[in-house]
Amino acid sequence: MPGMPIKRFNDLSTSQKAGLITAGLVQAGLFAAAWTDLNLRRPDAVRGSKAAWRAGLFVNTLGPLAYLLKGRTGSAWTEADVPDQTGRVVIVTGANSGLGLETSRALALRGATVIMACRSAQKAEKAAAGIRALNPKGEVVLMPLDLGDLDSVKAFADAFRARYDRLDILVNNAGIMVPPLGRTAQGFETQFGVNHLGHFALTAQLMPTLERTAGARVVTVSSMAHRFGELNLADANWHARPYVPMPAYGQSKLANLLFTHELQRRLNATGKDVLAVAAHPGWAATGLQGDSQGSNLANRLFAQPQAMGALPSLYAATAPDVTGGAYYGPSGLLQLGGNPQQVDSNARSHDTQDAANLWALSERLTGVTFTV
Repeated sequence: MPGMPIKRFNDLSTSQKAGLITAGLVQAGLFAAAWTDLNLRRPDAVRGSKAAWRAGLFVNTLGPLAYLLKGRTGSAWTEADVPDQTGRVVIVTGANSGLGLETSRALALRGATVIMACRSAQKAEKAAAGIRALNPKGEVVLMPLDLGDLDSVKAFADAFRARYDRLDILVNNAGIMVPPLGRTAQGFETQFGVNHLGHFALTAQLMPTLERTAGARVVTVSSMAHRFGELNLADANWHARPYVPMPAYGQSKLANLLFTHELQRRLNATGKDVLAVAAHPGWAATGLQGDSQGSNLANRLFAQPQAMGALPSLYAATAPDVTGGAYYGPSGLLQLGGNPQQVDSNARSHDTQDAANLWALSERLTGVTFTV
């Protein structure tokens, strides 16, 4: 019996062509998602060997599906797992909205005295009123802080030290994302100035108080965007090169991680008790992405609620098994969402020479000597 003739693609009907193309795209998409997710995961976040799963992904559609369904470990940690924070003092920058507001709310409900460090007094008052309406166990305190002005950073640090003799958790949360080219009060590119330099100067001036507080932590919020960030120390503030918003954002988020790792190295070298850790929220609907129709649609389709986005920061700030220099993010597919677990950052974020050079540049630009 003669075999069935093999049709060429051009001989297929329109619906058959569409079906083949769709199946191919689905298979390619599953493979790409599984391959990327597997490469992002730490070995302890995979069931079995990463090498074996890499090989298995090439088994038609079944390999990627098996990995996505059975190959990944998750996390069950939620806001309910935040330990009691009674008696602890916490600073959260950018606390009037988004991740900062959720972090402040959760910690105040657990009994912490939360200093909401915000630029806009009006927005901060409204945010604080919302938390107070929940009758939290802890106190909510508003203090003005503009990370785009180093004079404001110094004034905040001075005012805090005059009022409090301990600081258990500093959450360097505030950030801006892909604005048009702008300059801080001291002339720094806005994203590098606010997201990195402002927090560098703030942490430096609060470090003596952190060091006096047993078990203190510095949590700096980075982003998945650090993966495409490139550090240009010769032109970190975009004076010589054409400004491009997204690469500038990526550089600032890479700087957050380089700073965290270098701070932890210095703390280790001096035997200090403070932990420096980093976190990222995945894709959370915080409004940071802007208010365009495209960003709103993308948030509705792909983003997790901002309360979920705050979980990695809360984990880094309070979980008992957190280790210095570690990075925490969502446990779901591609780290876009899900409950928090330890994740890896890219190789550039662990470059010790870049980290040391960034530290020196940050001291020179801010005029703040950061002594650990």
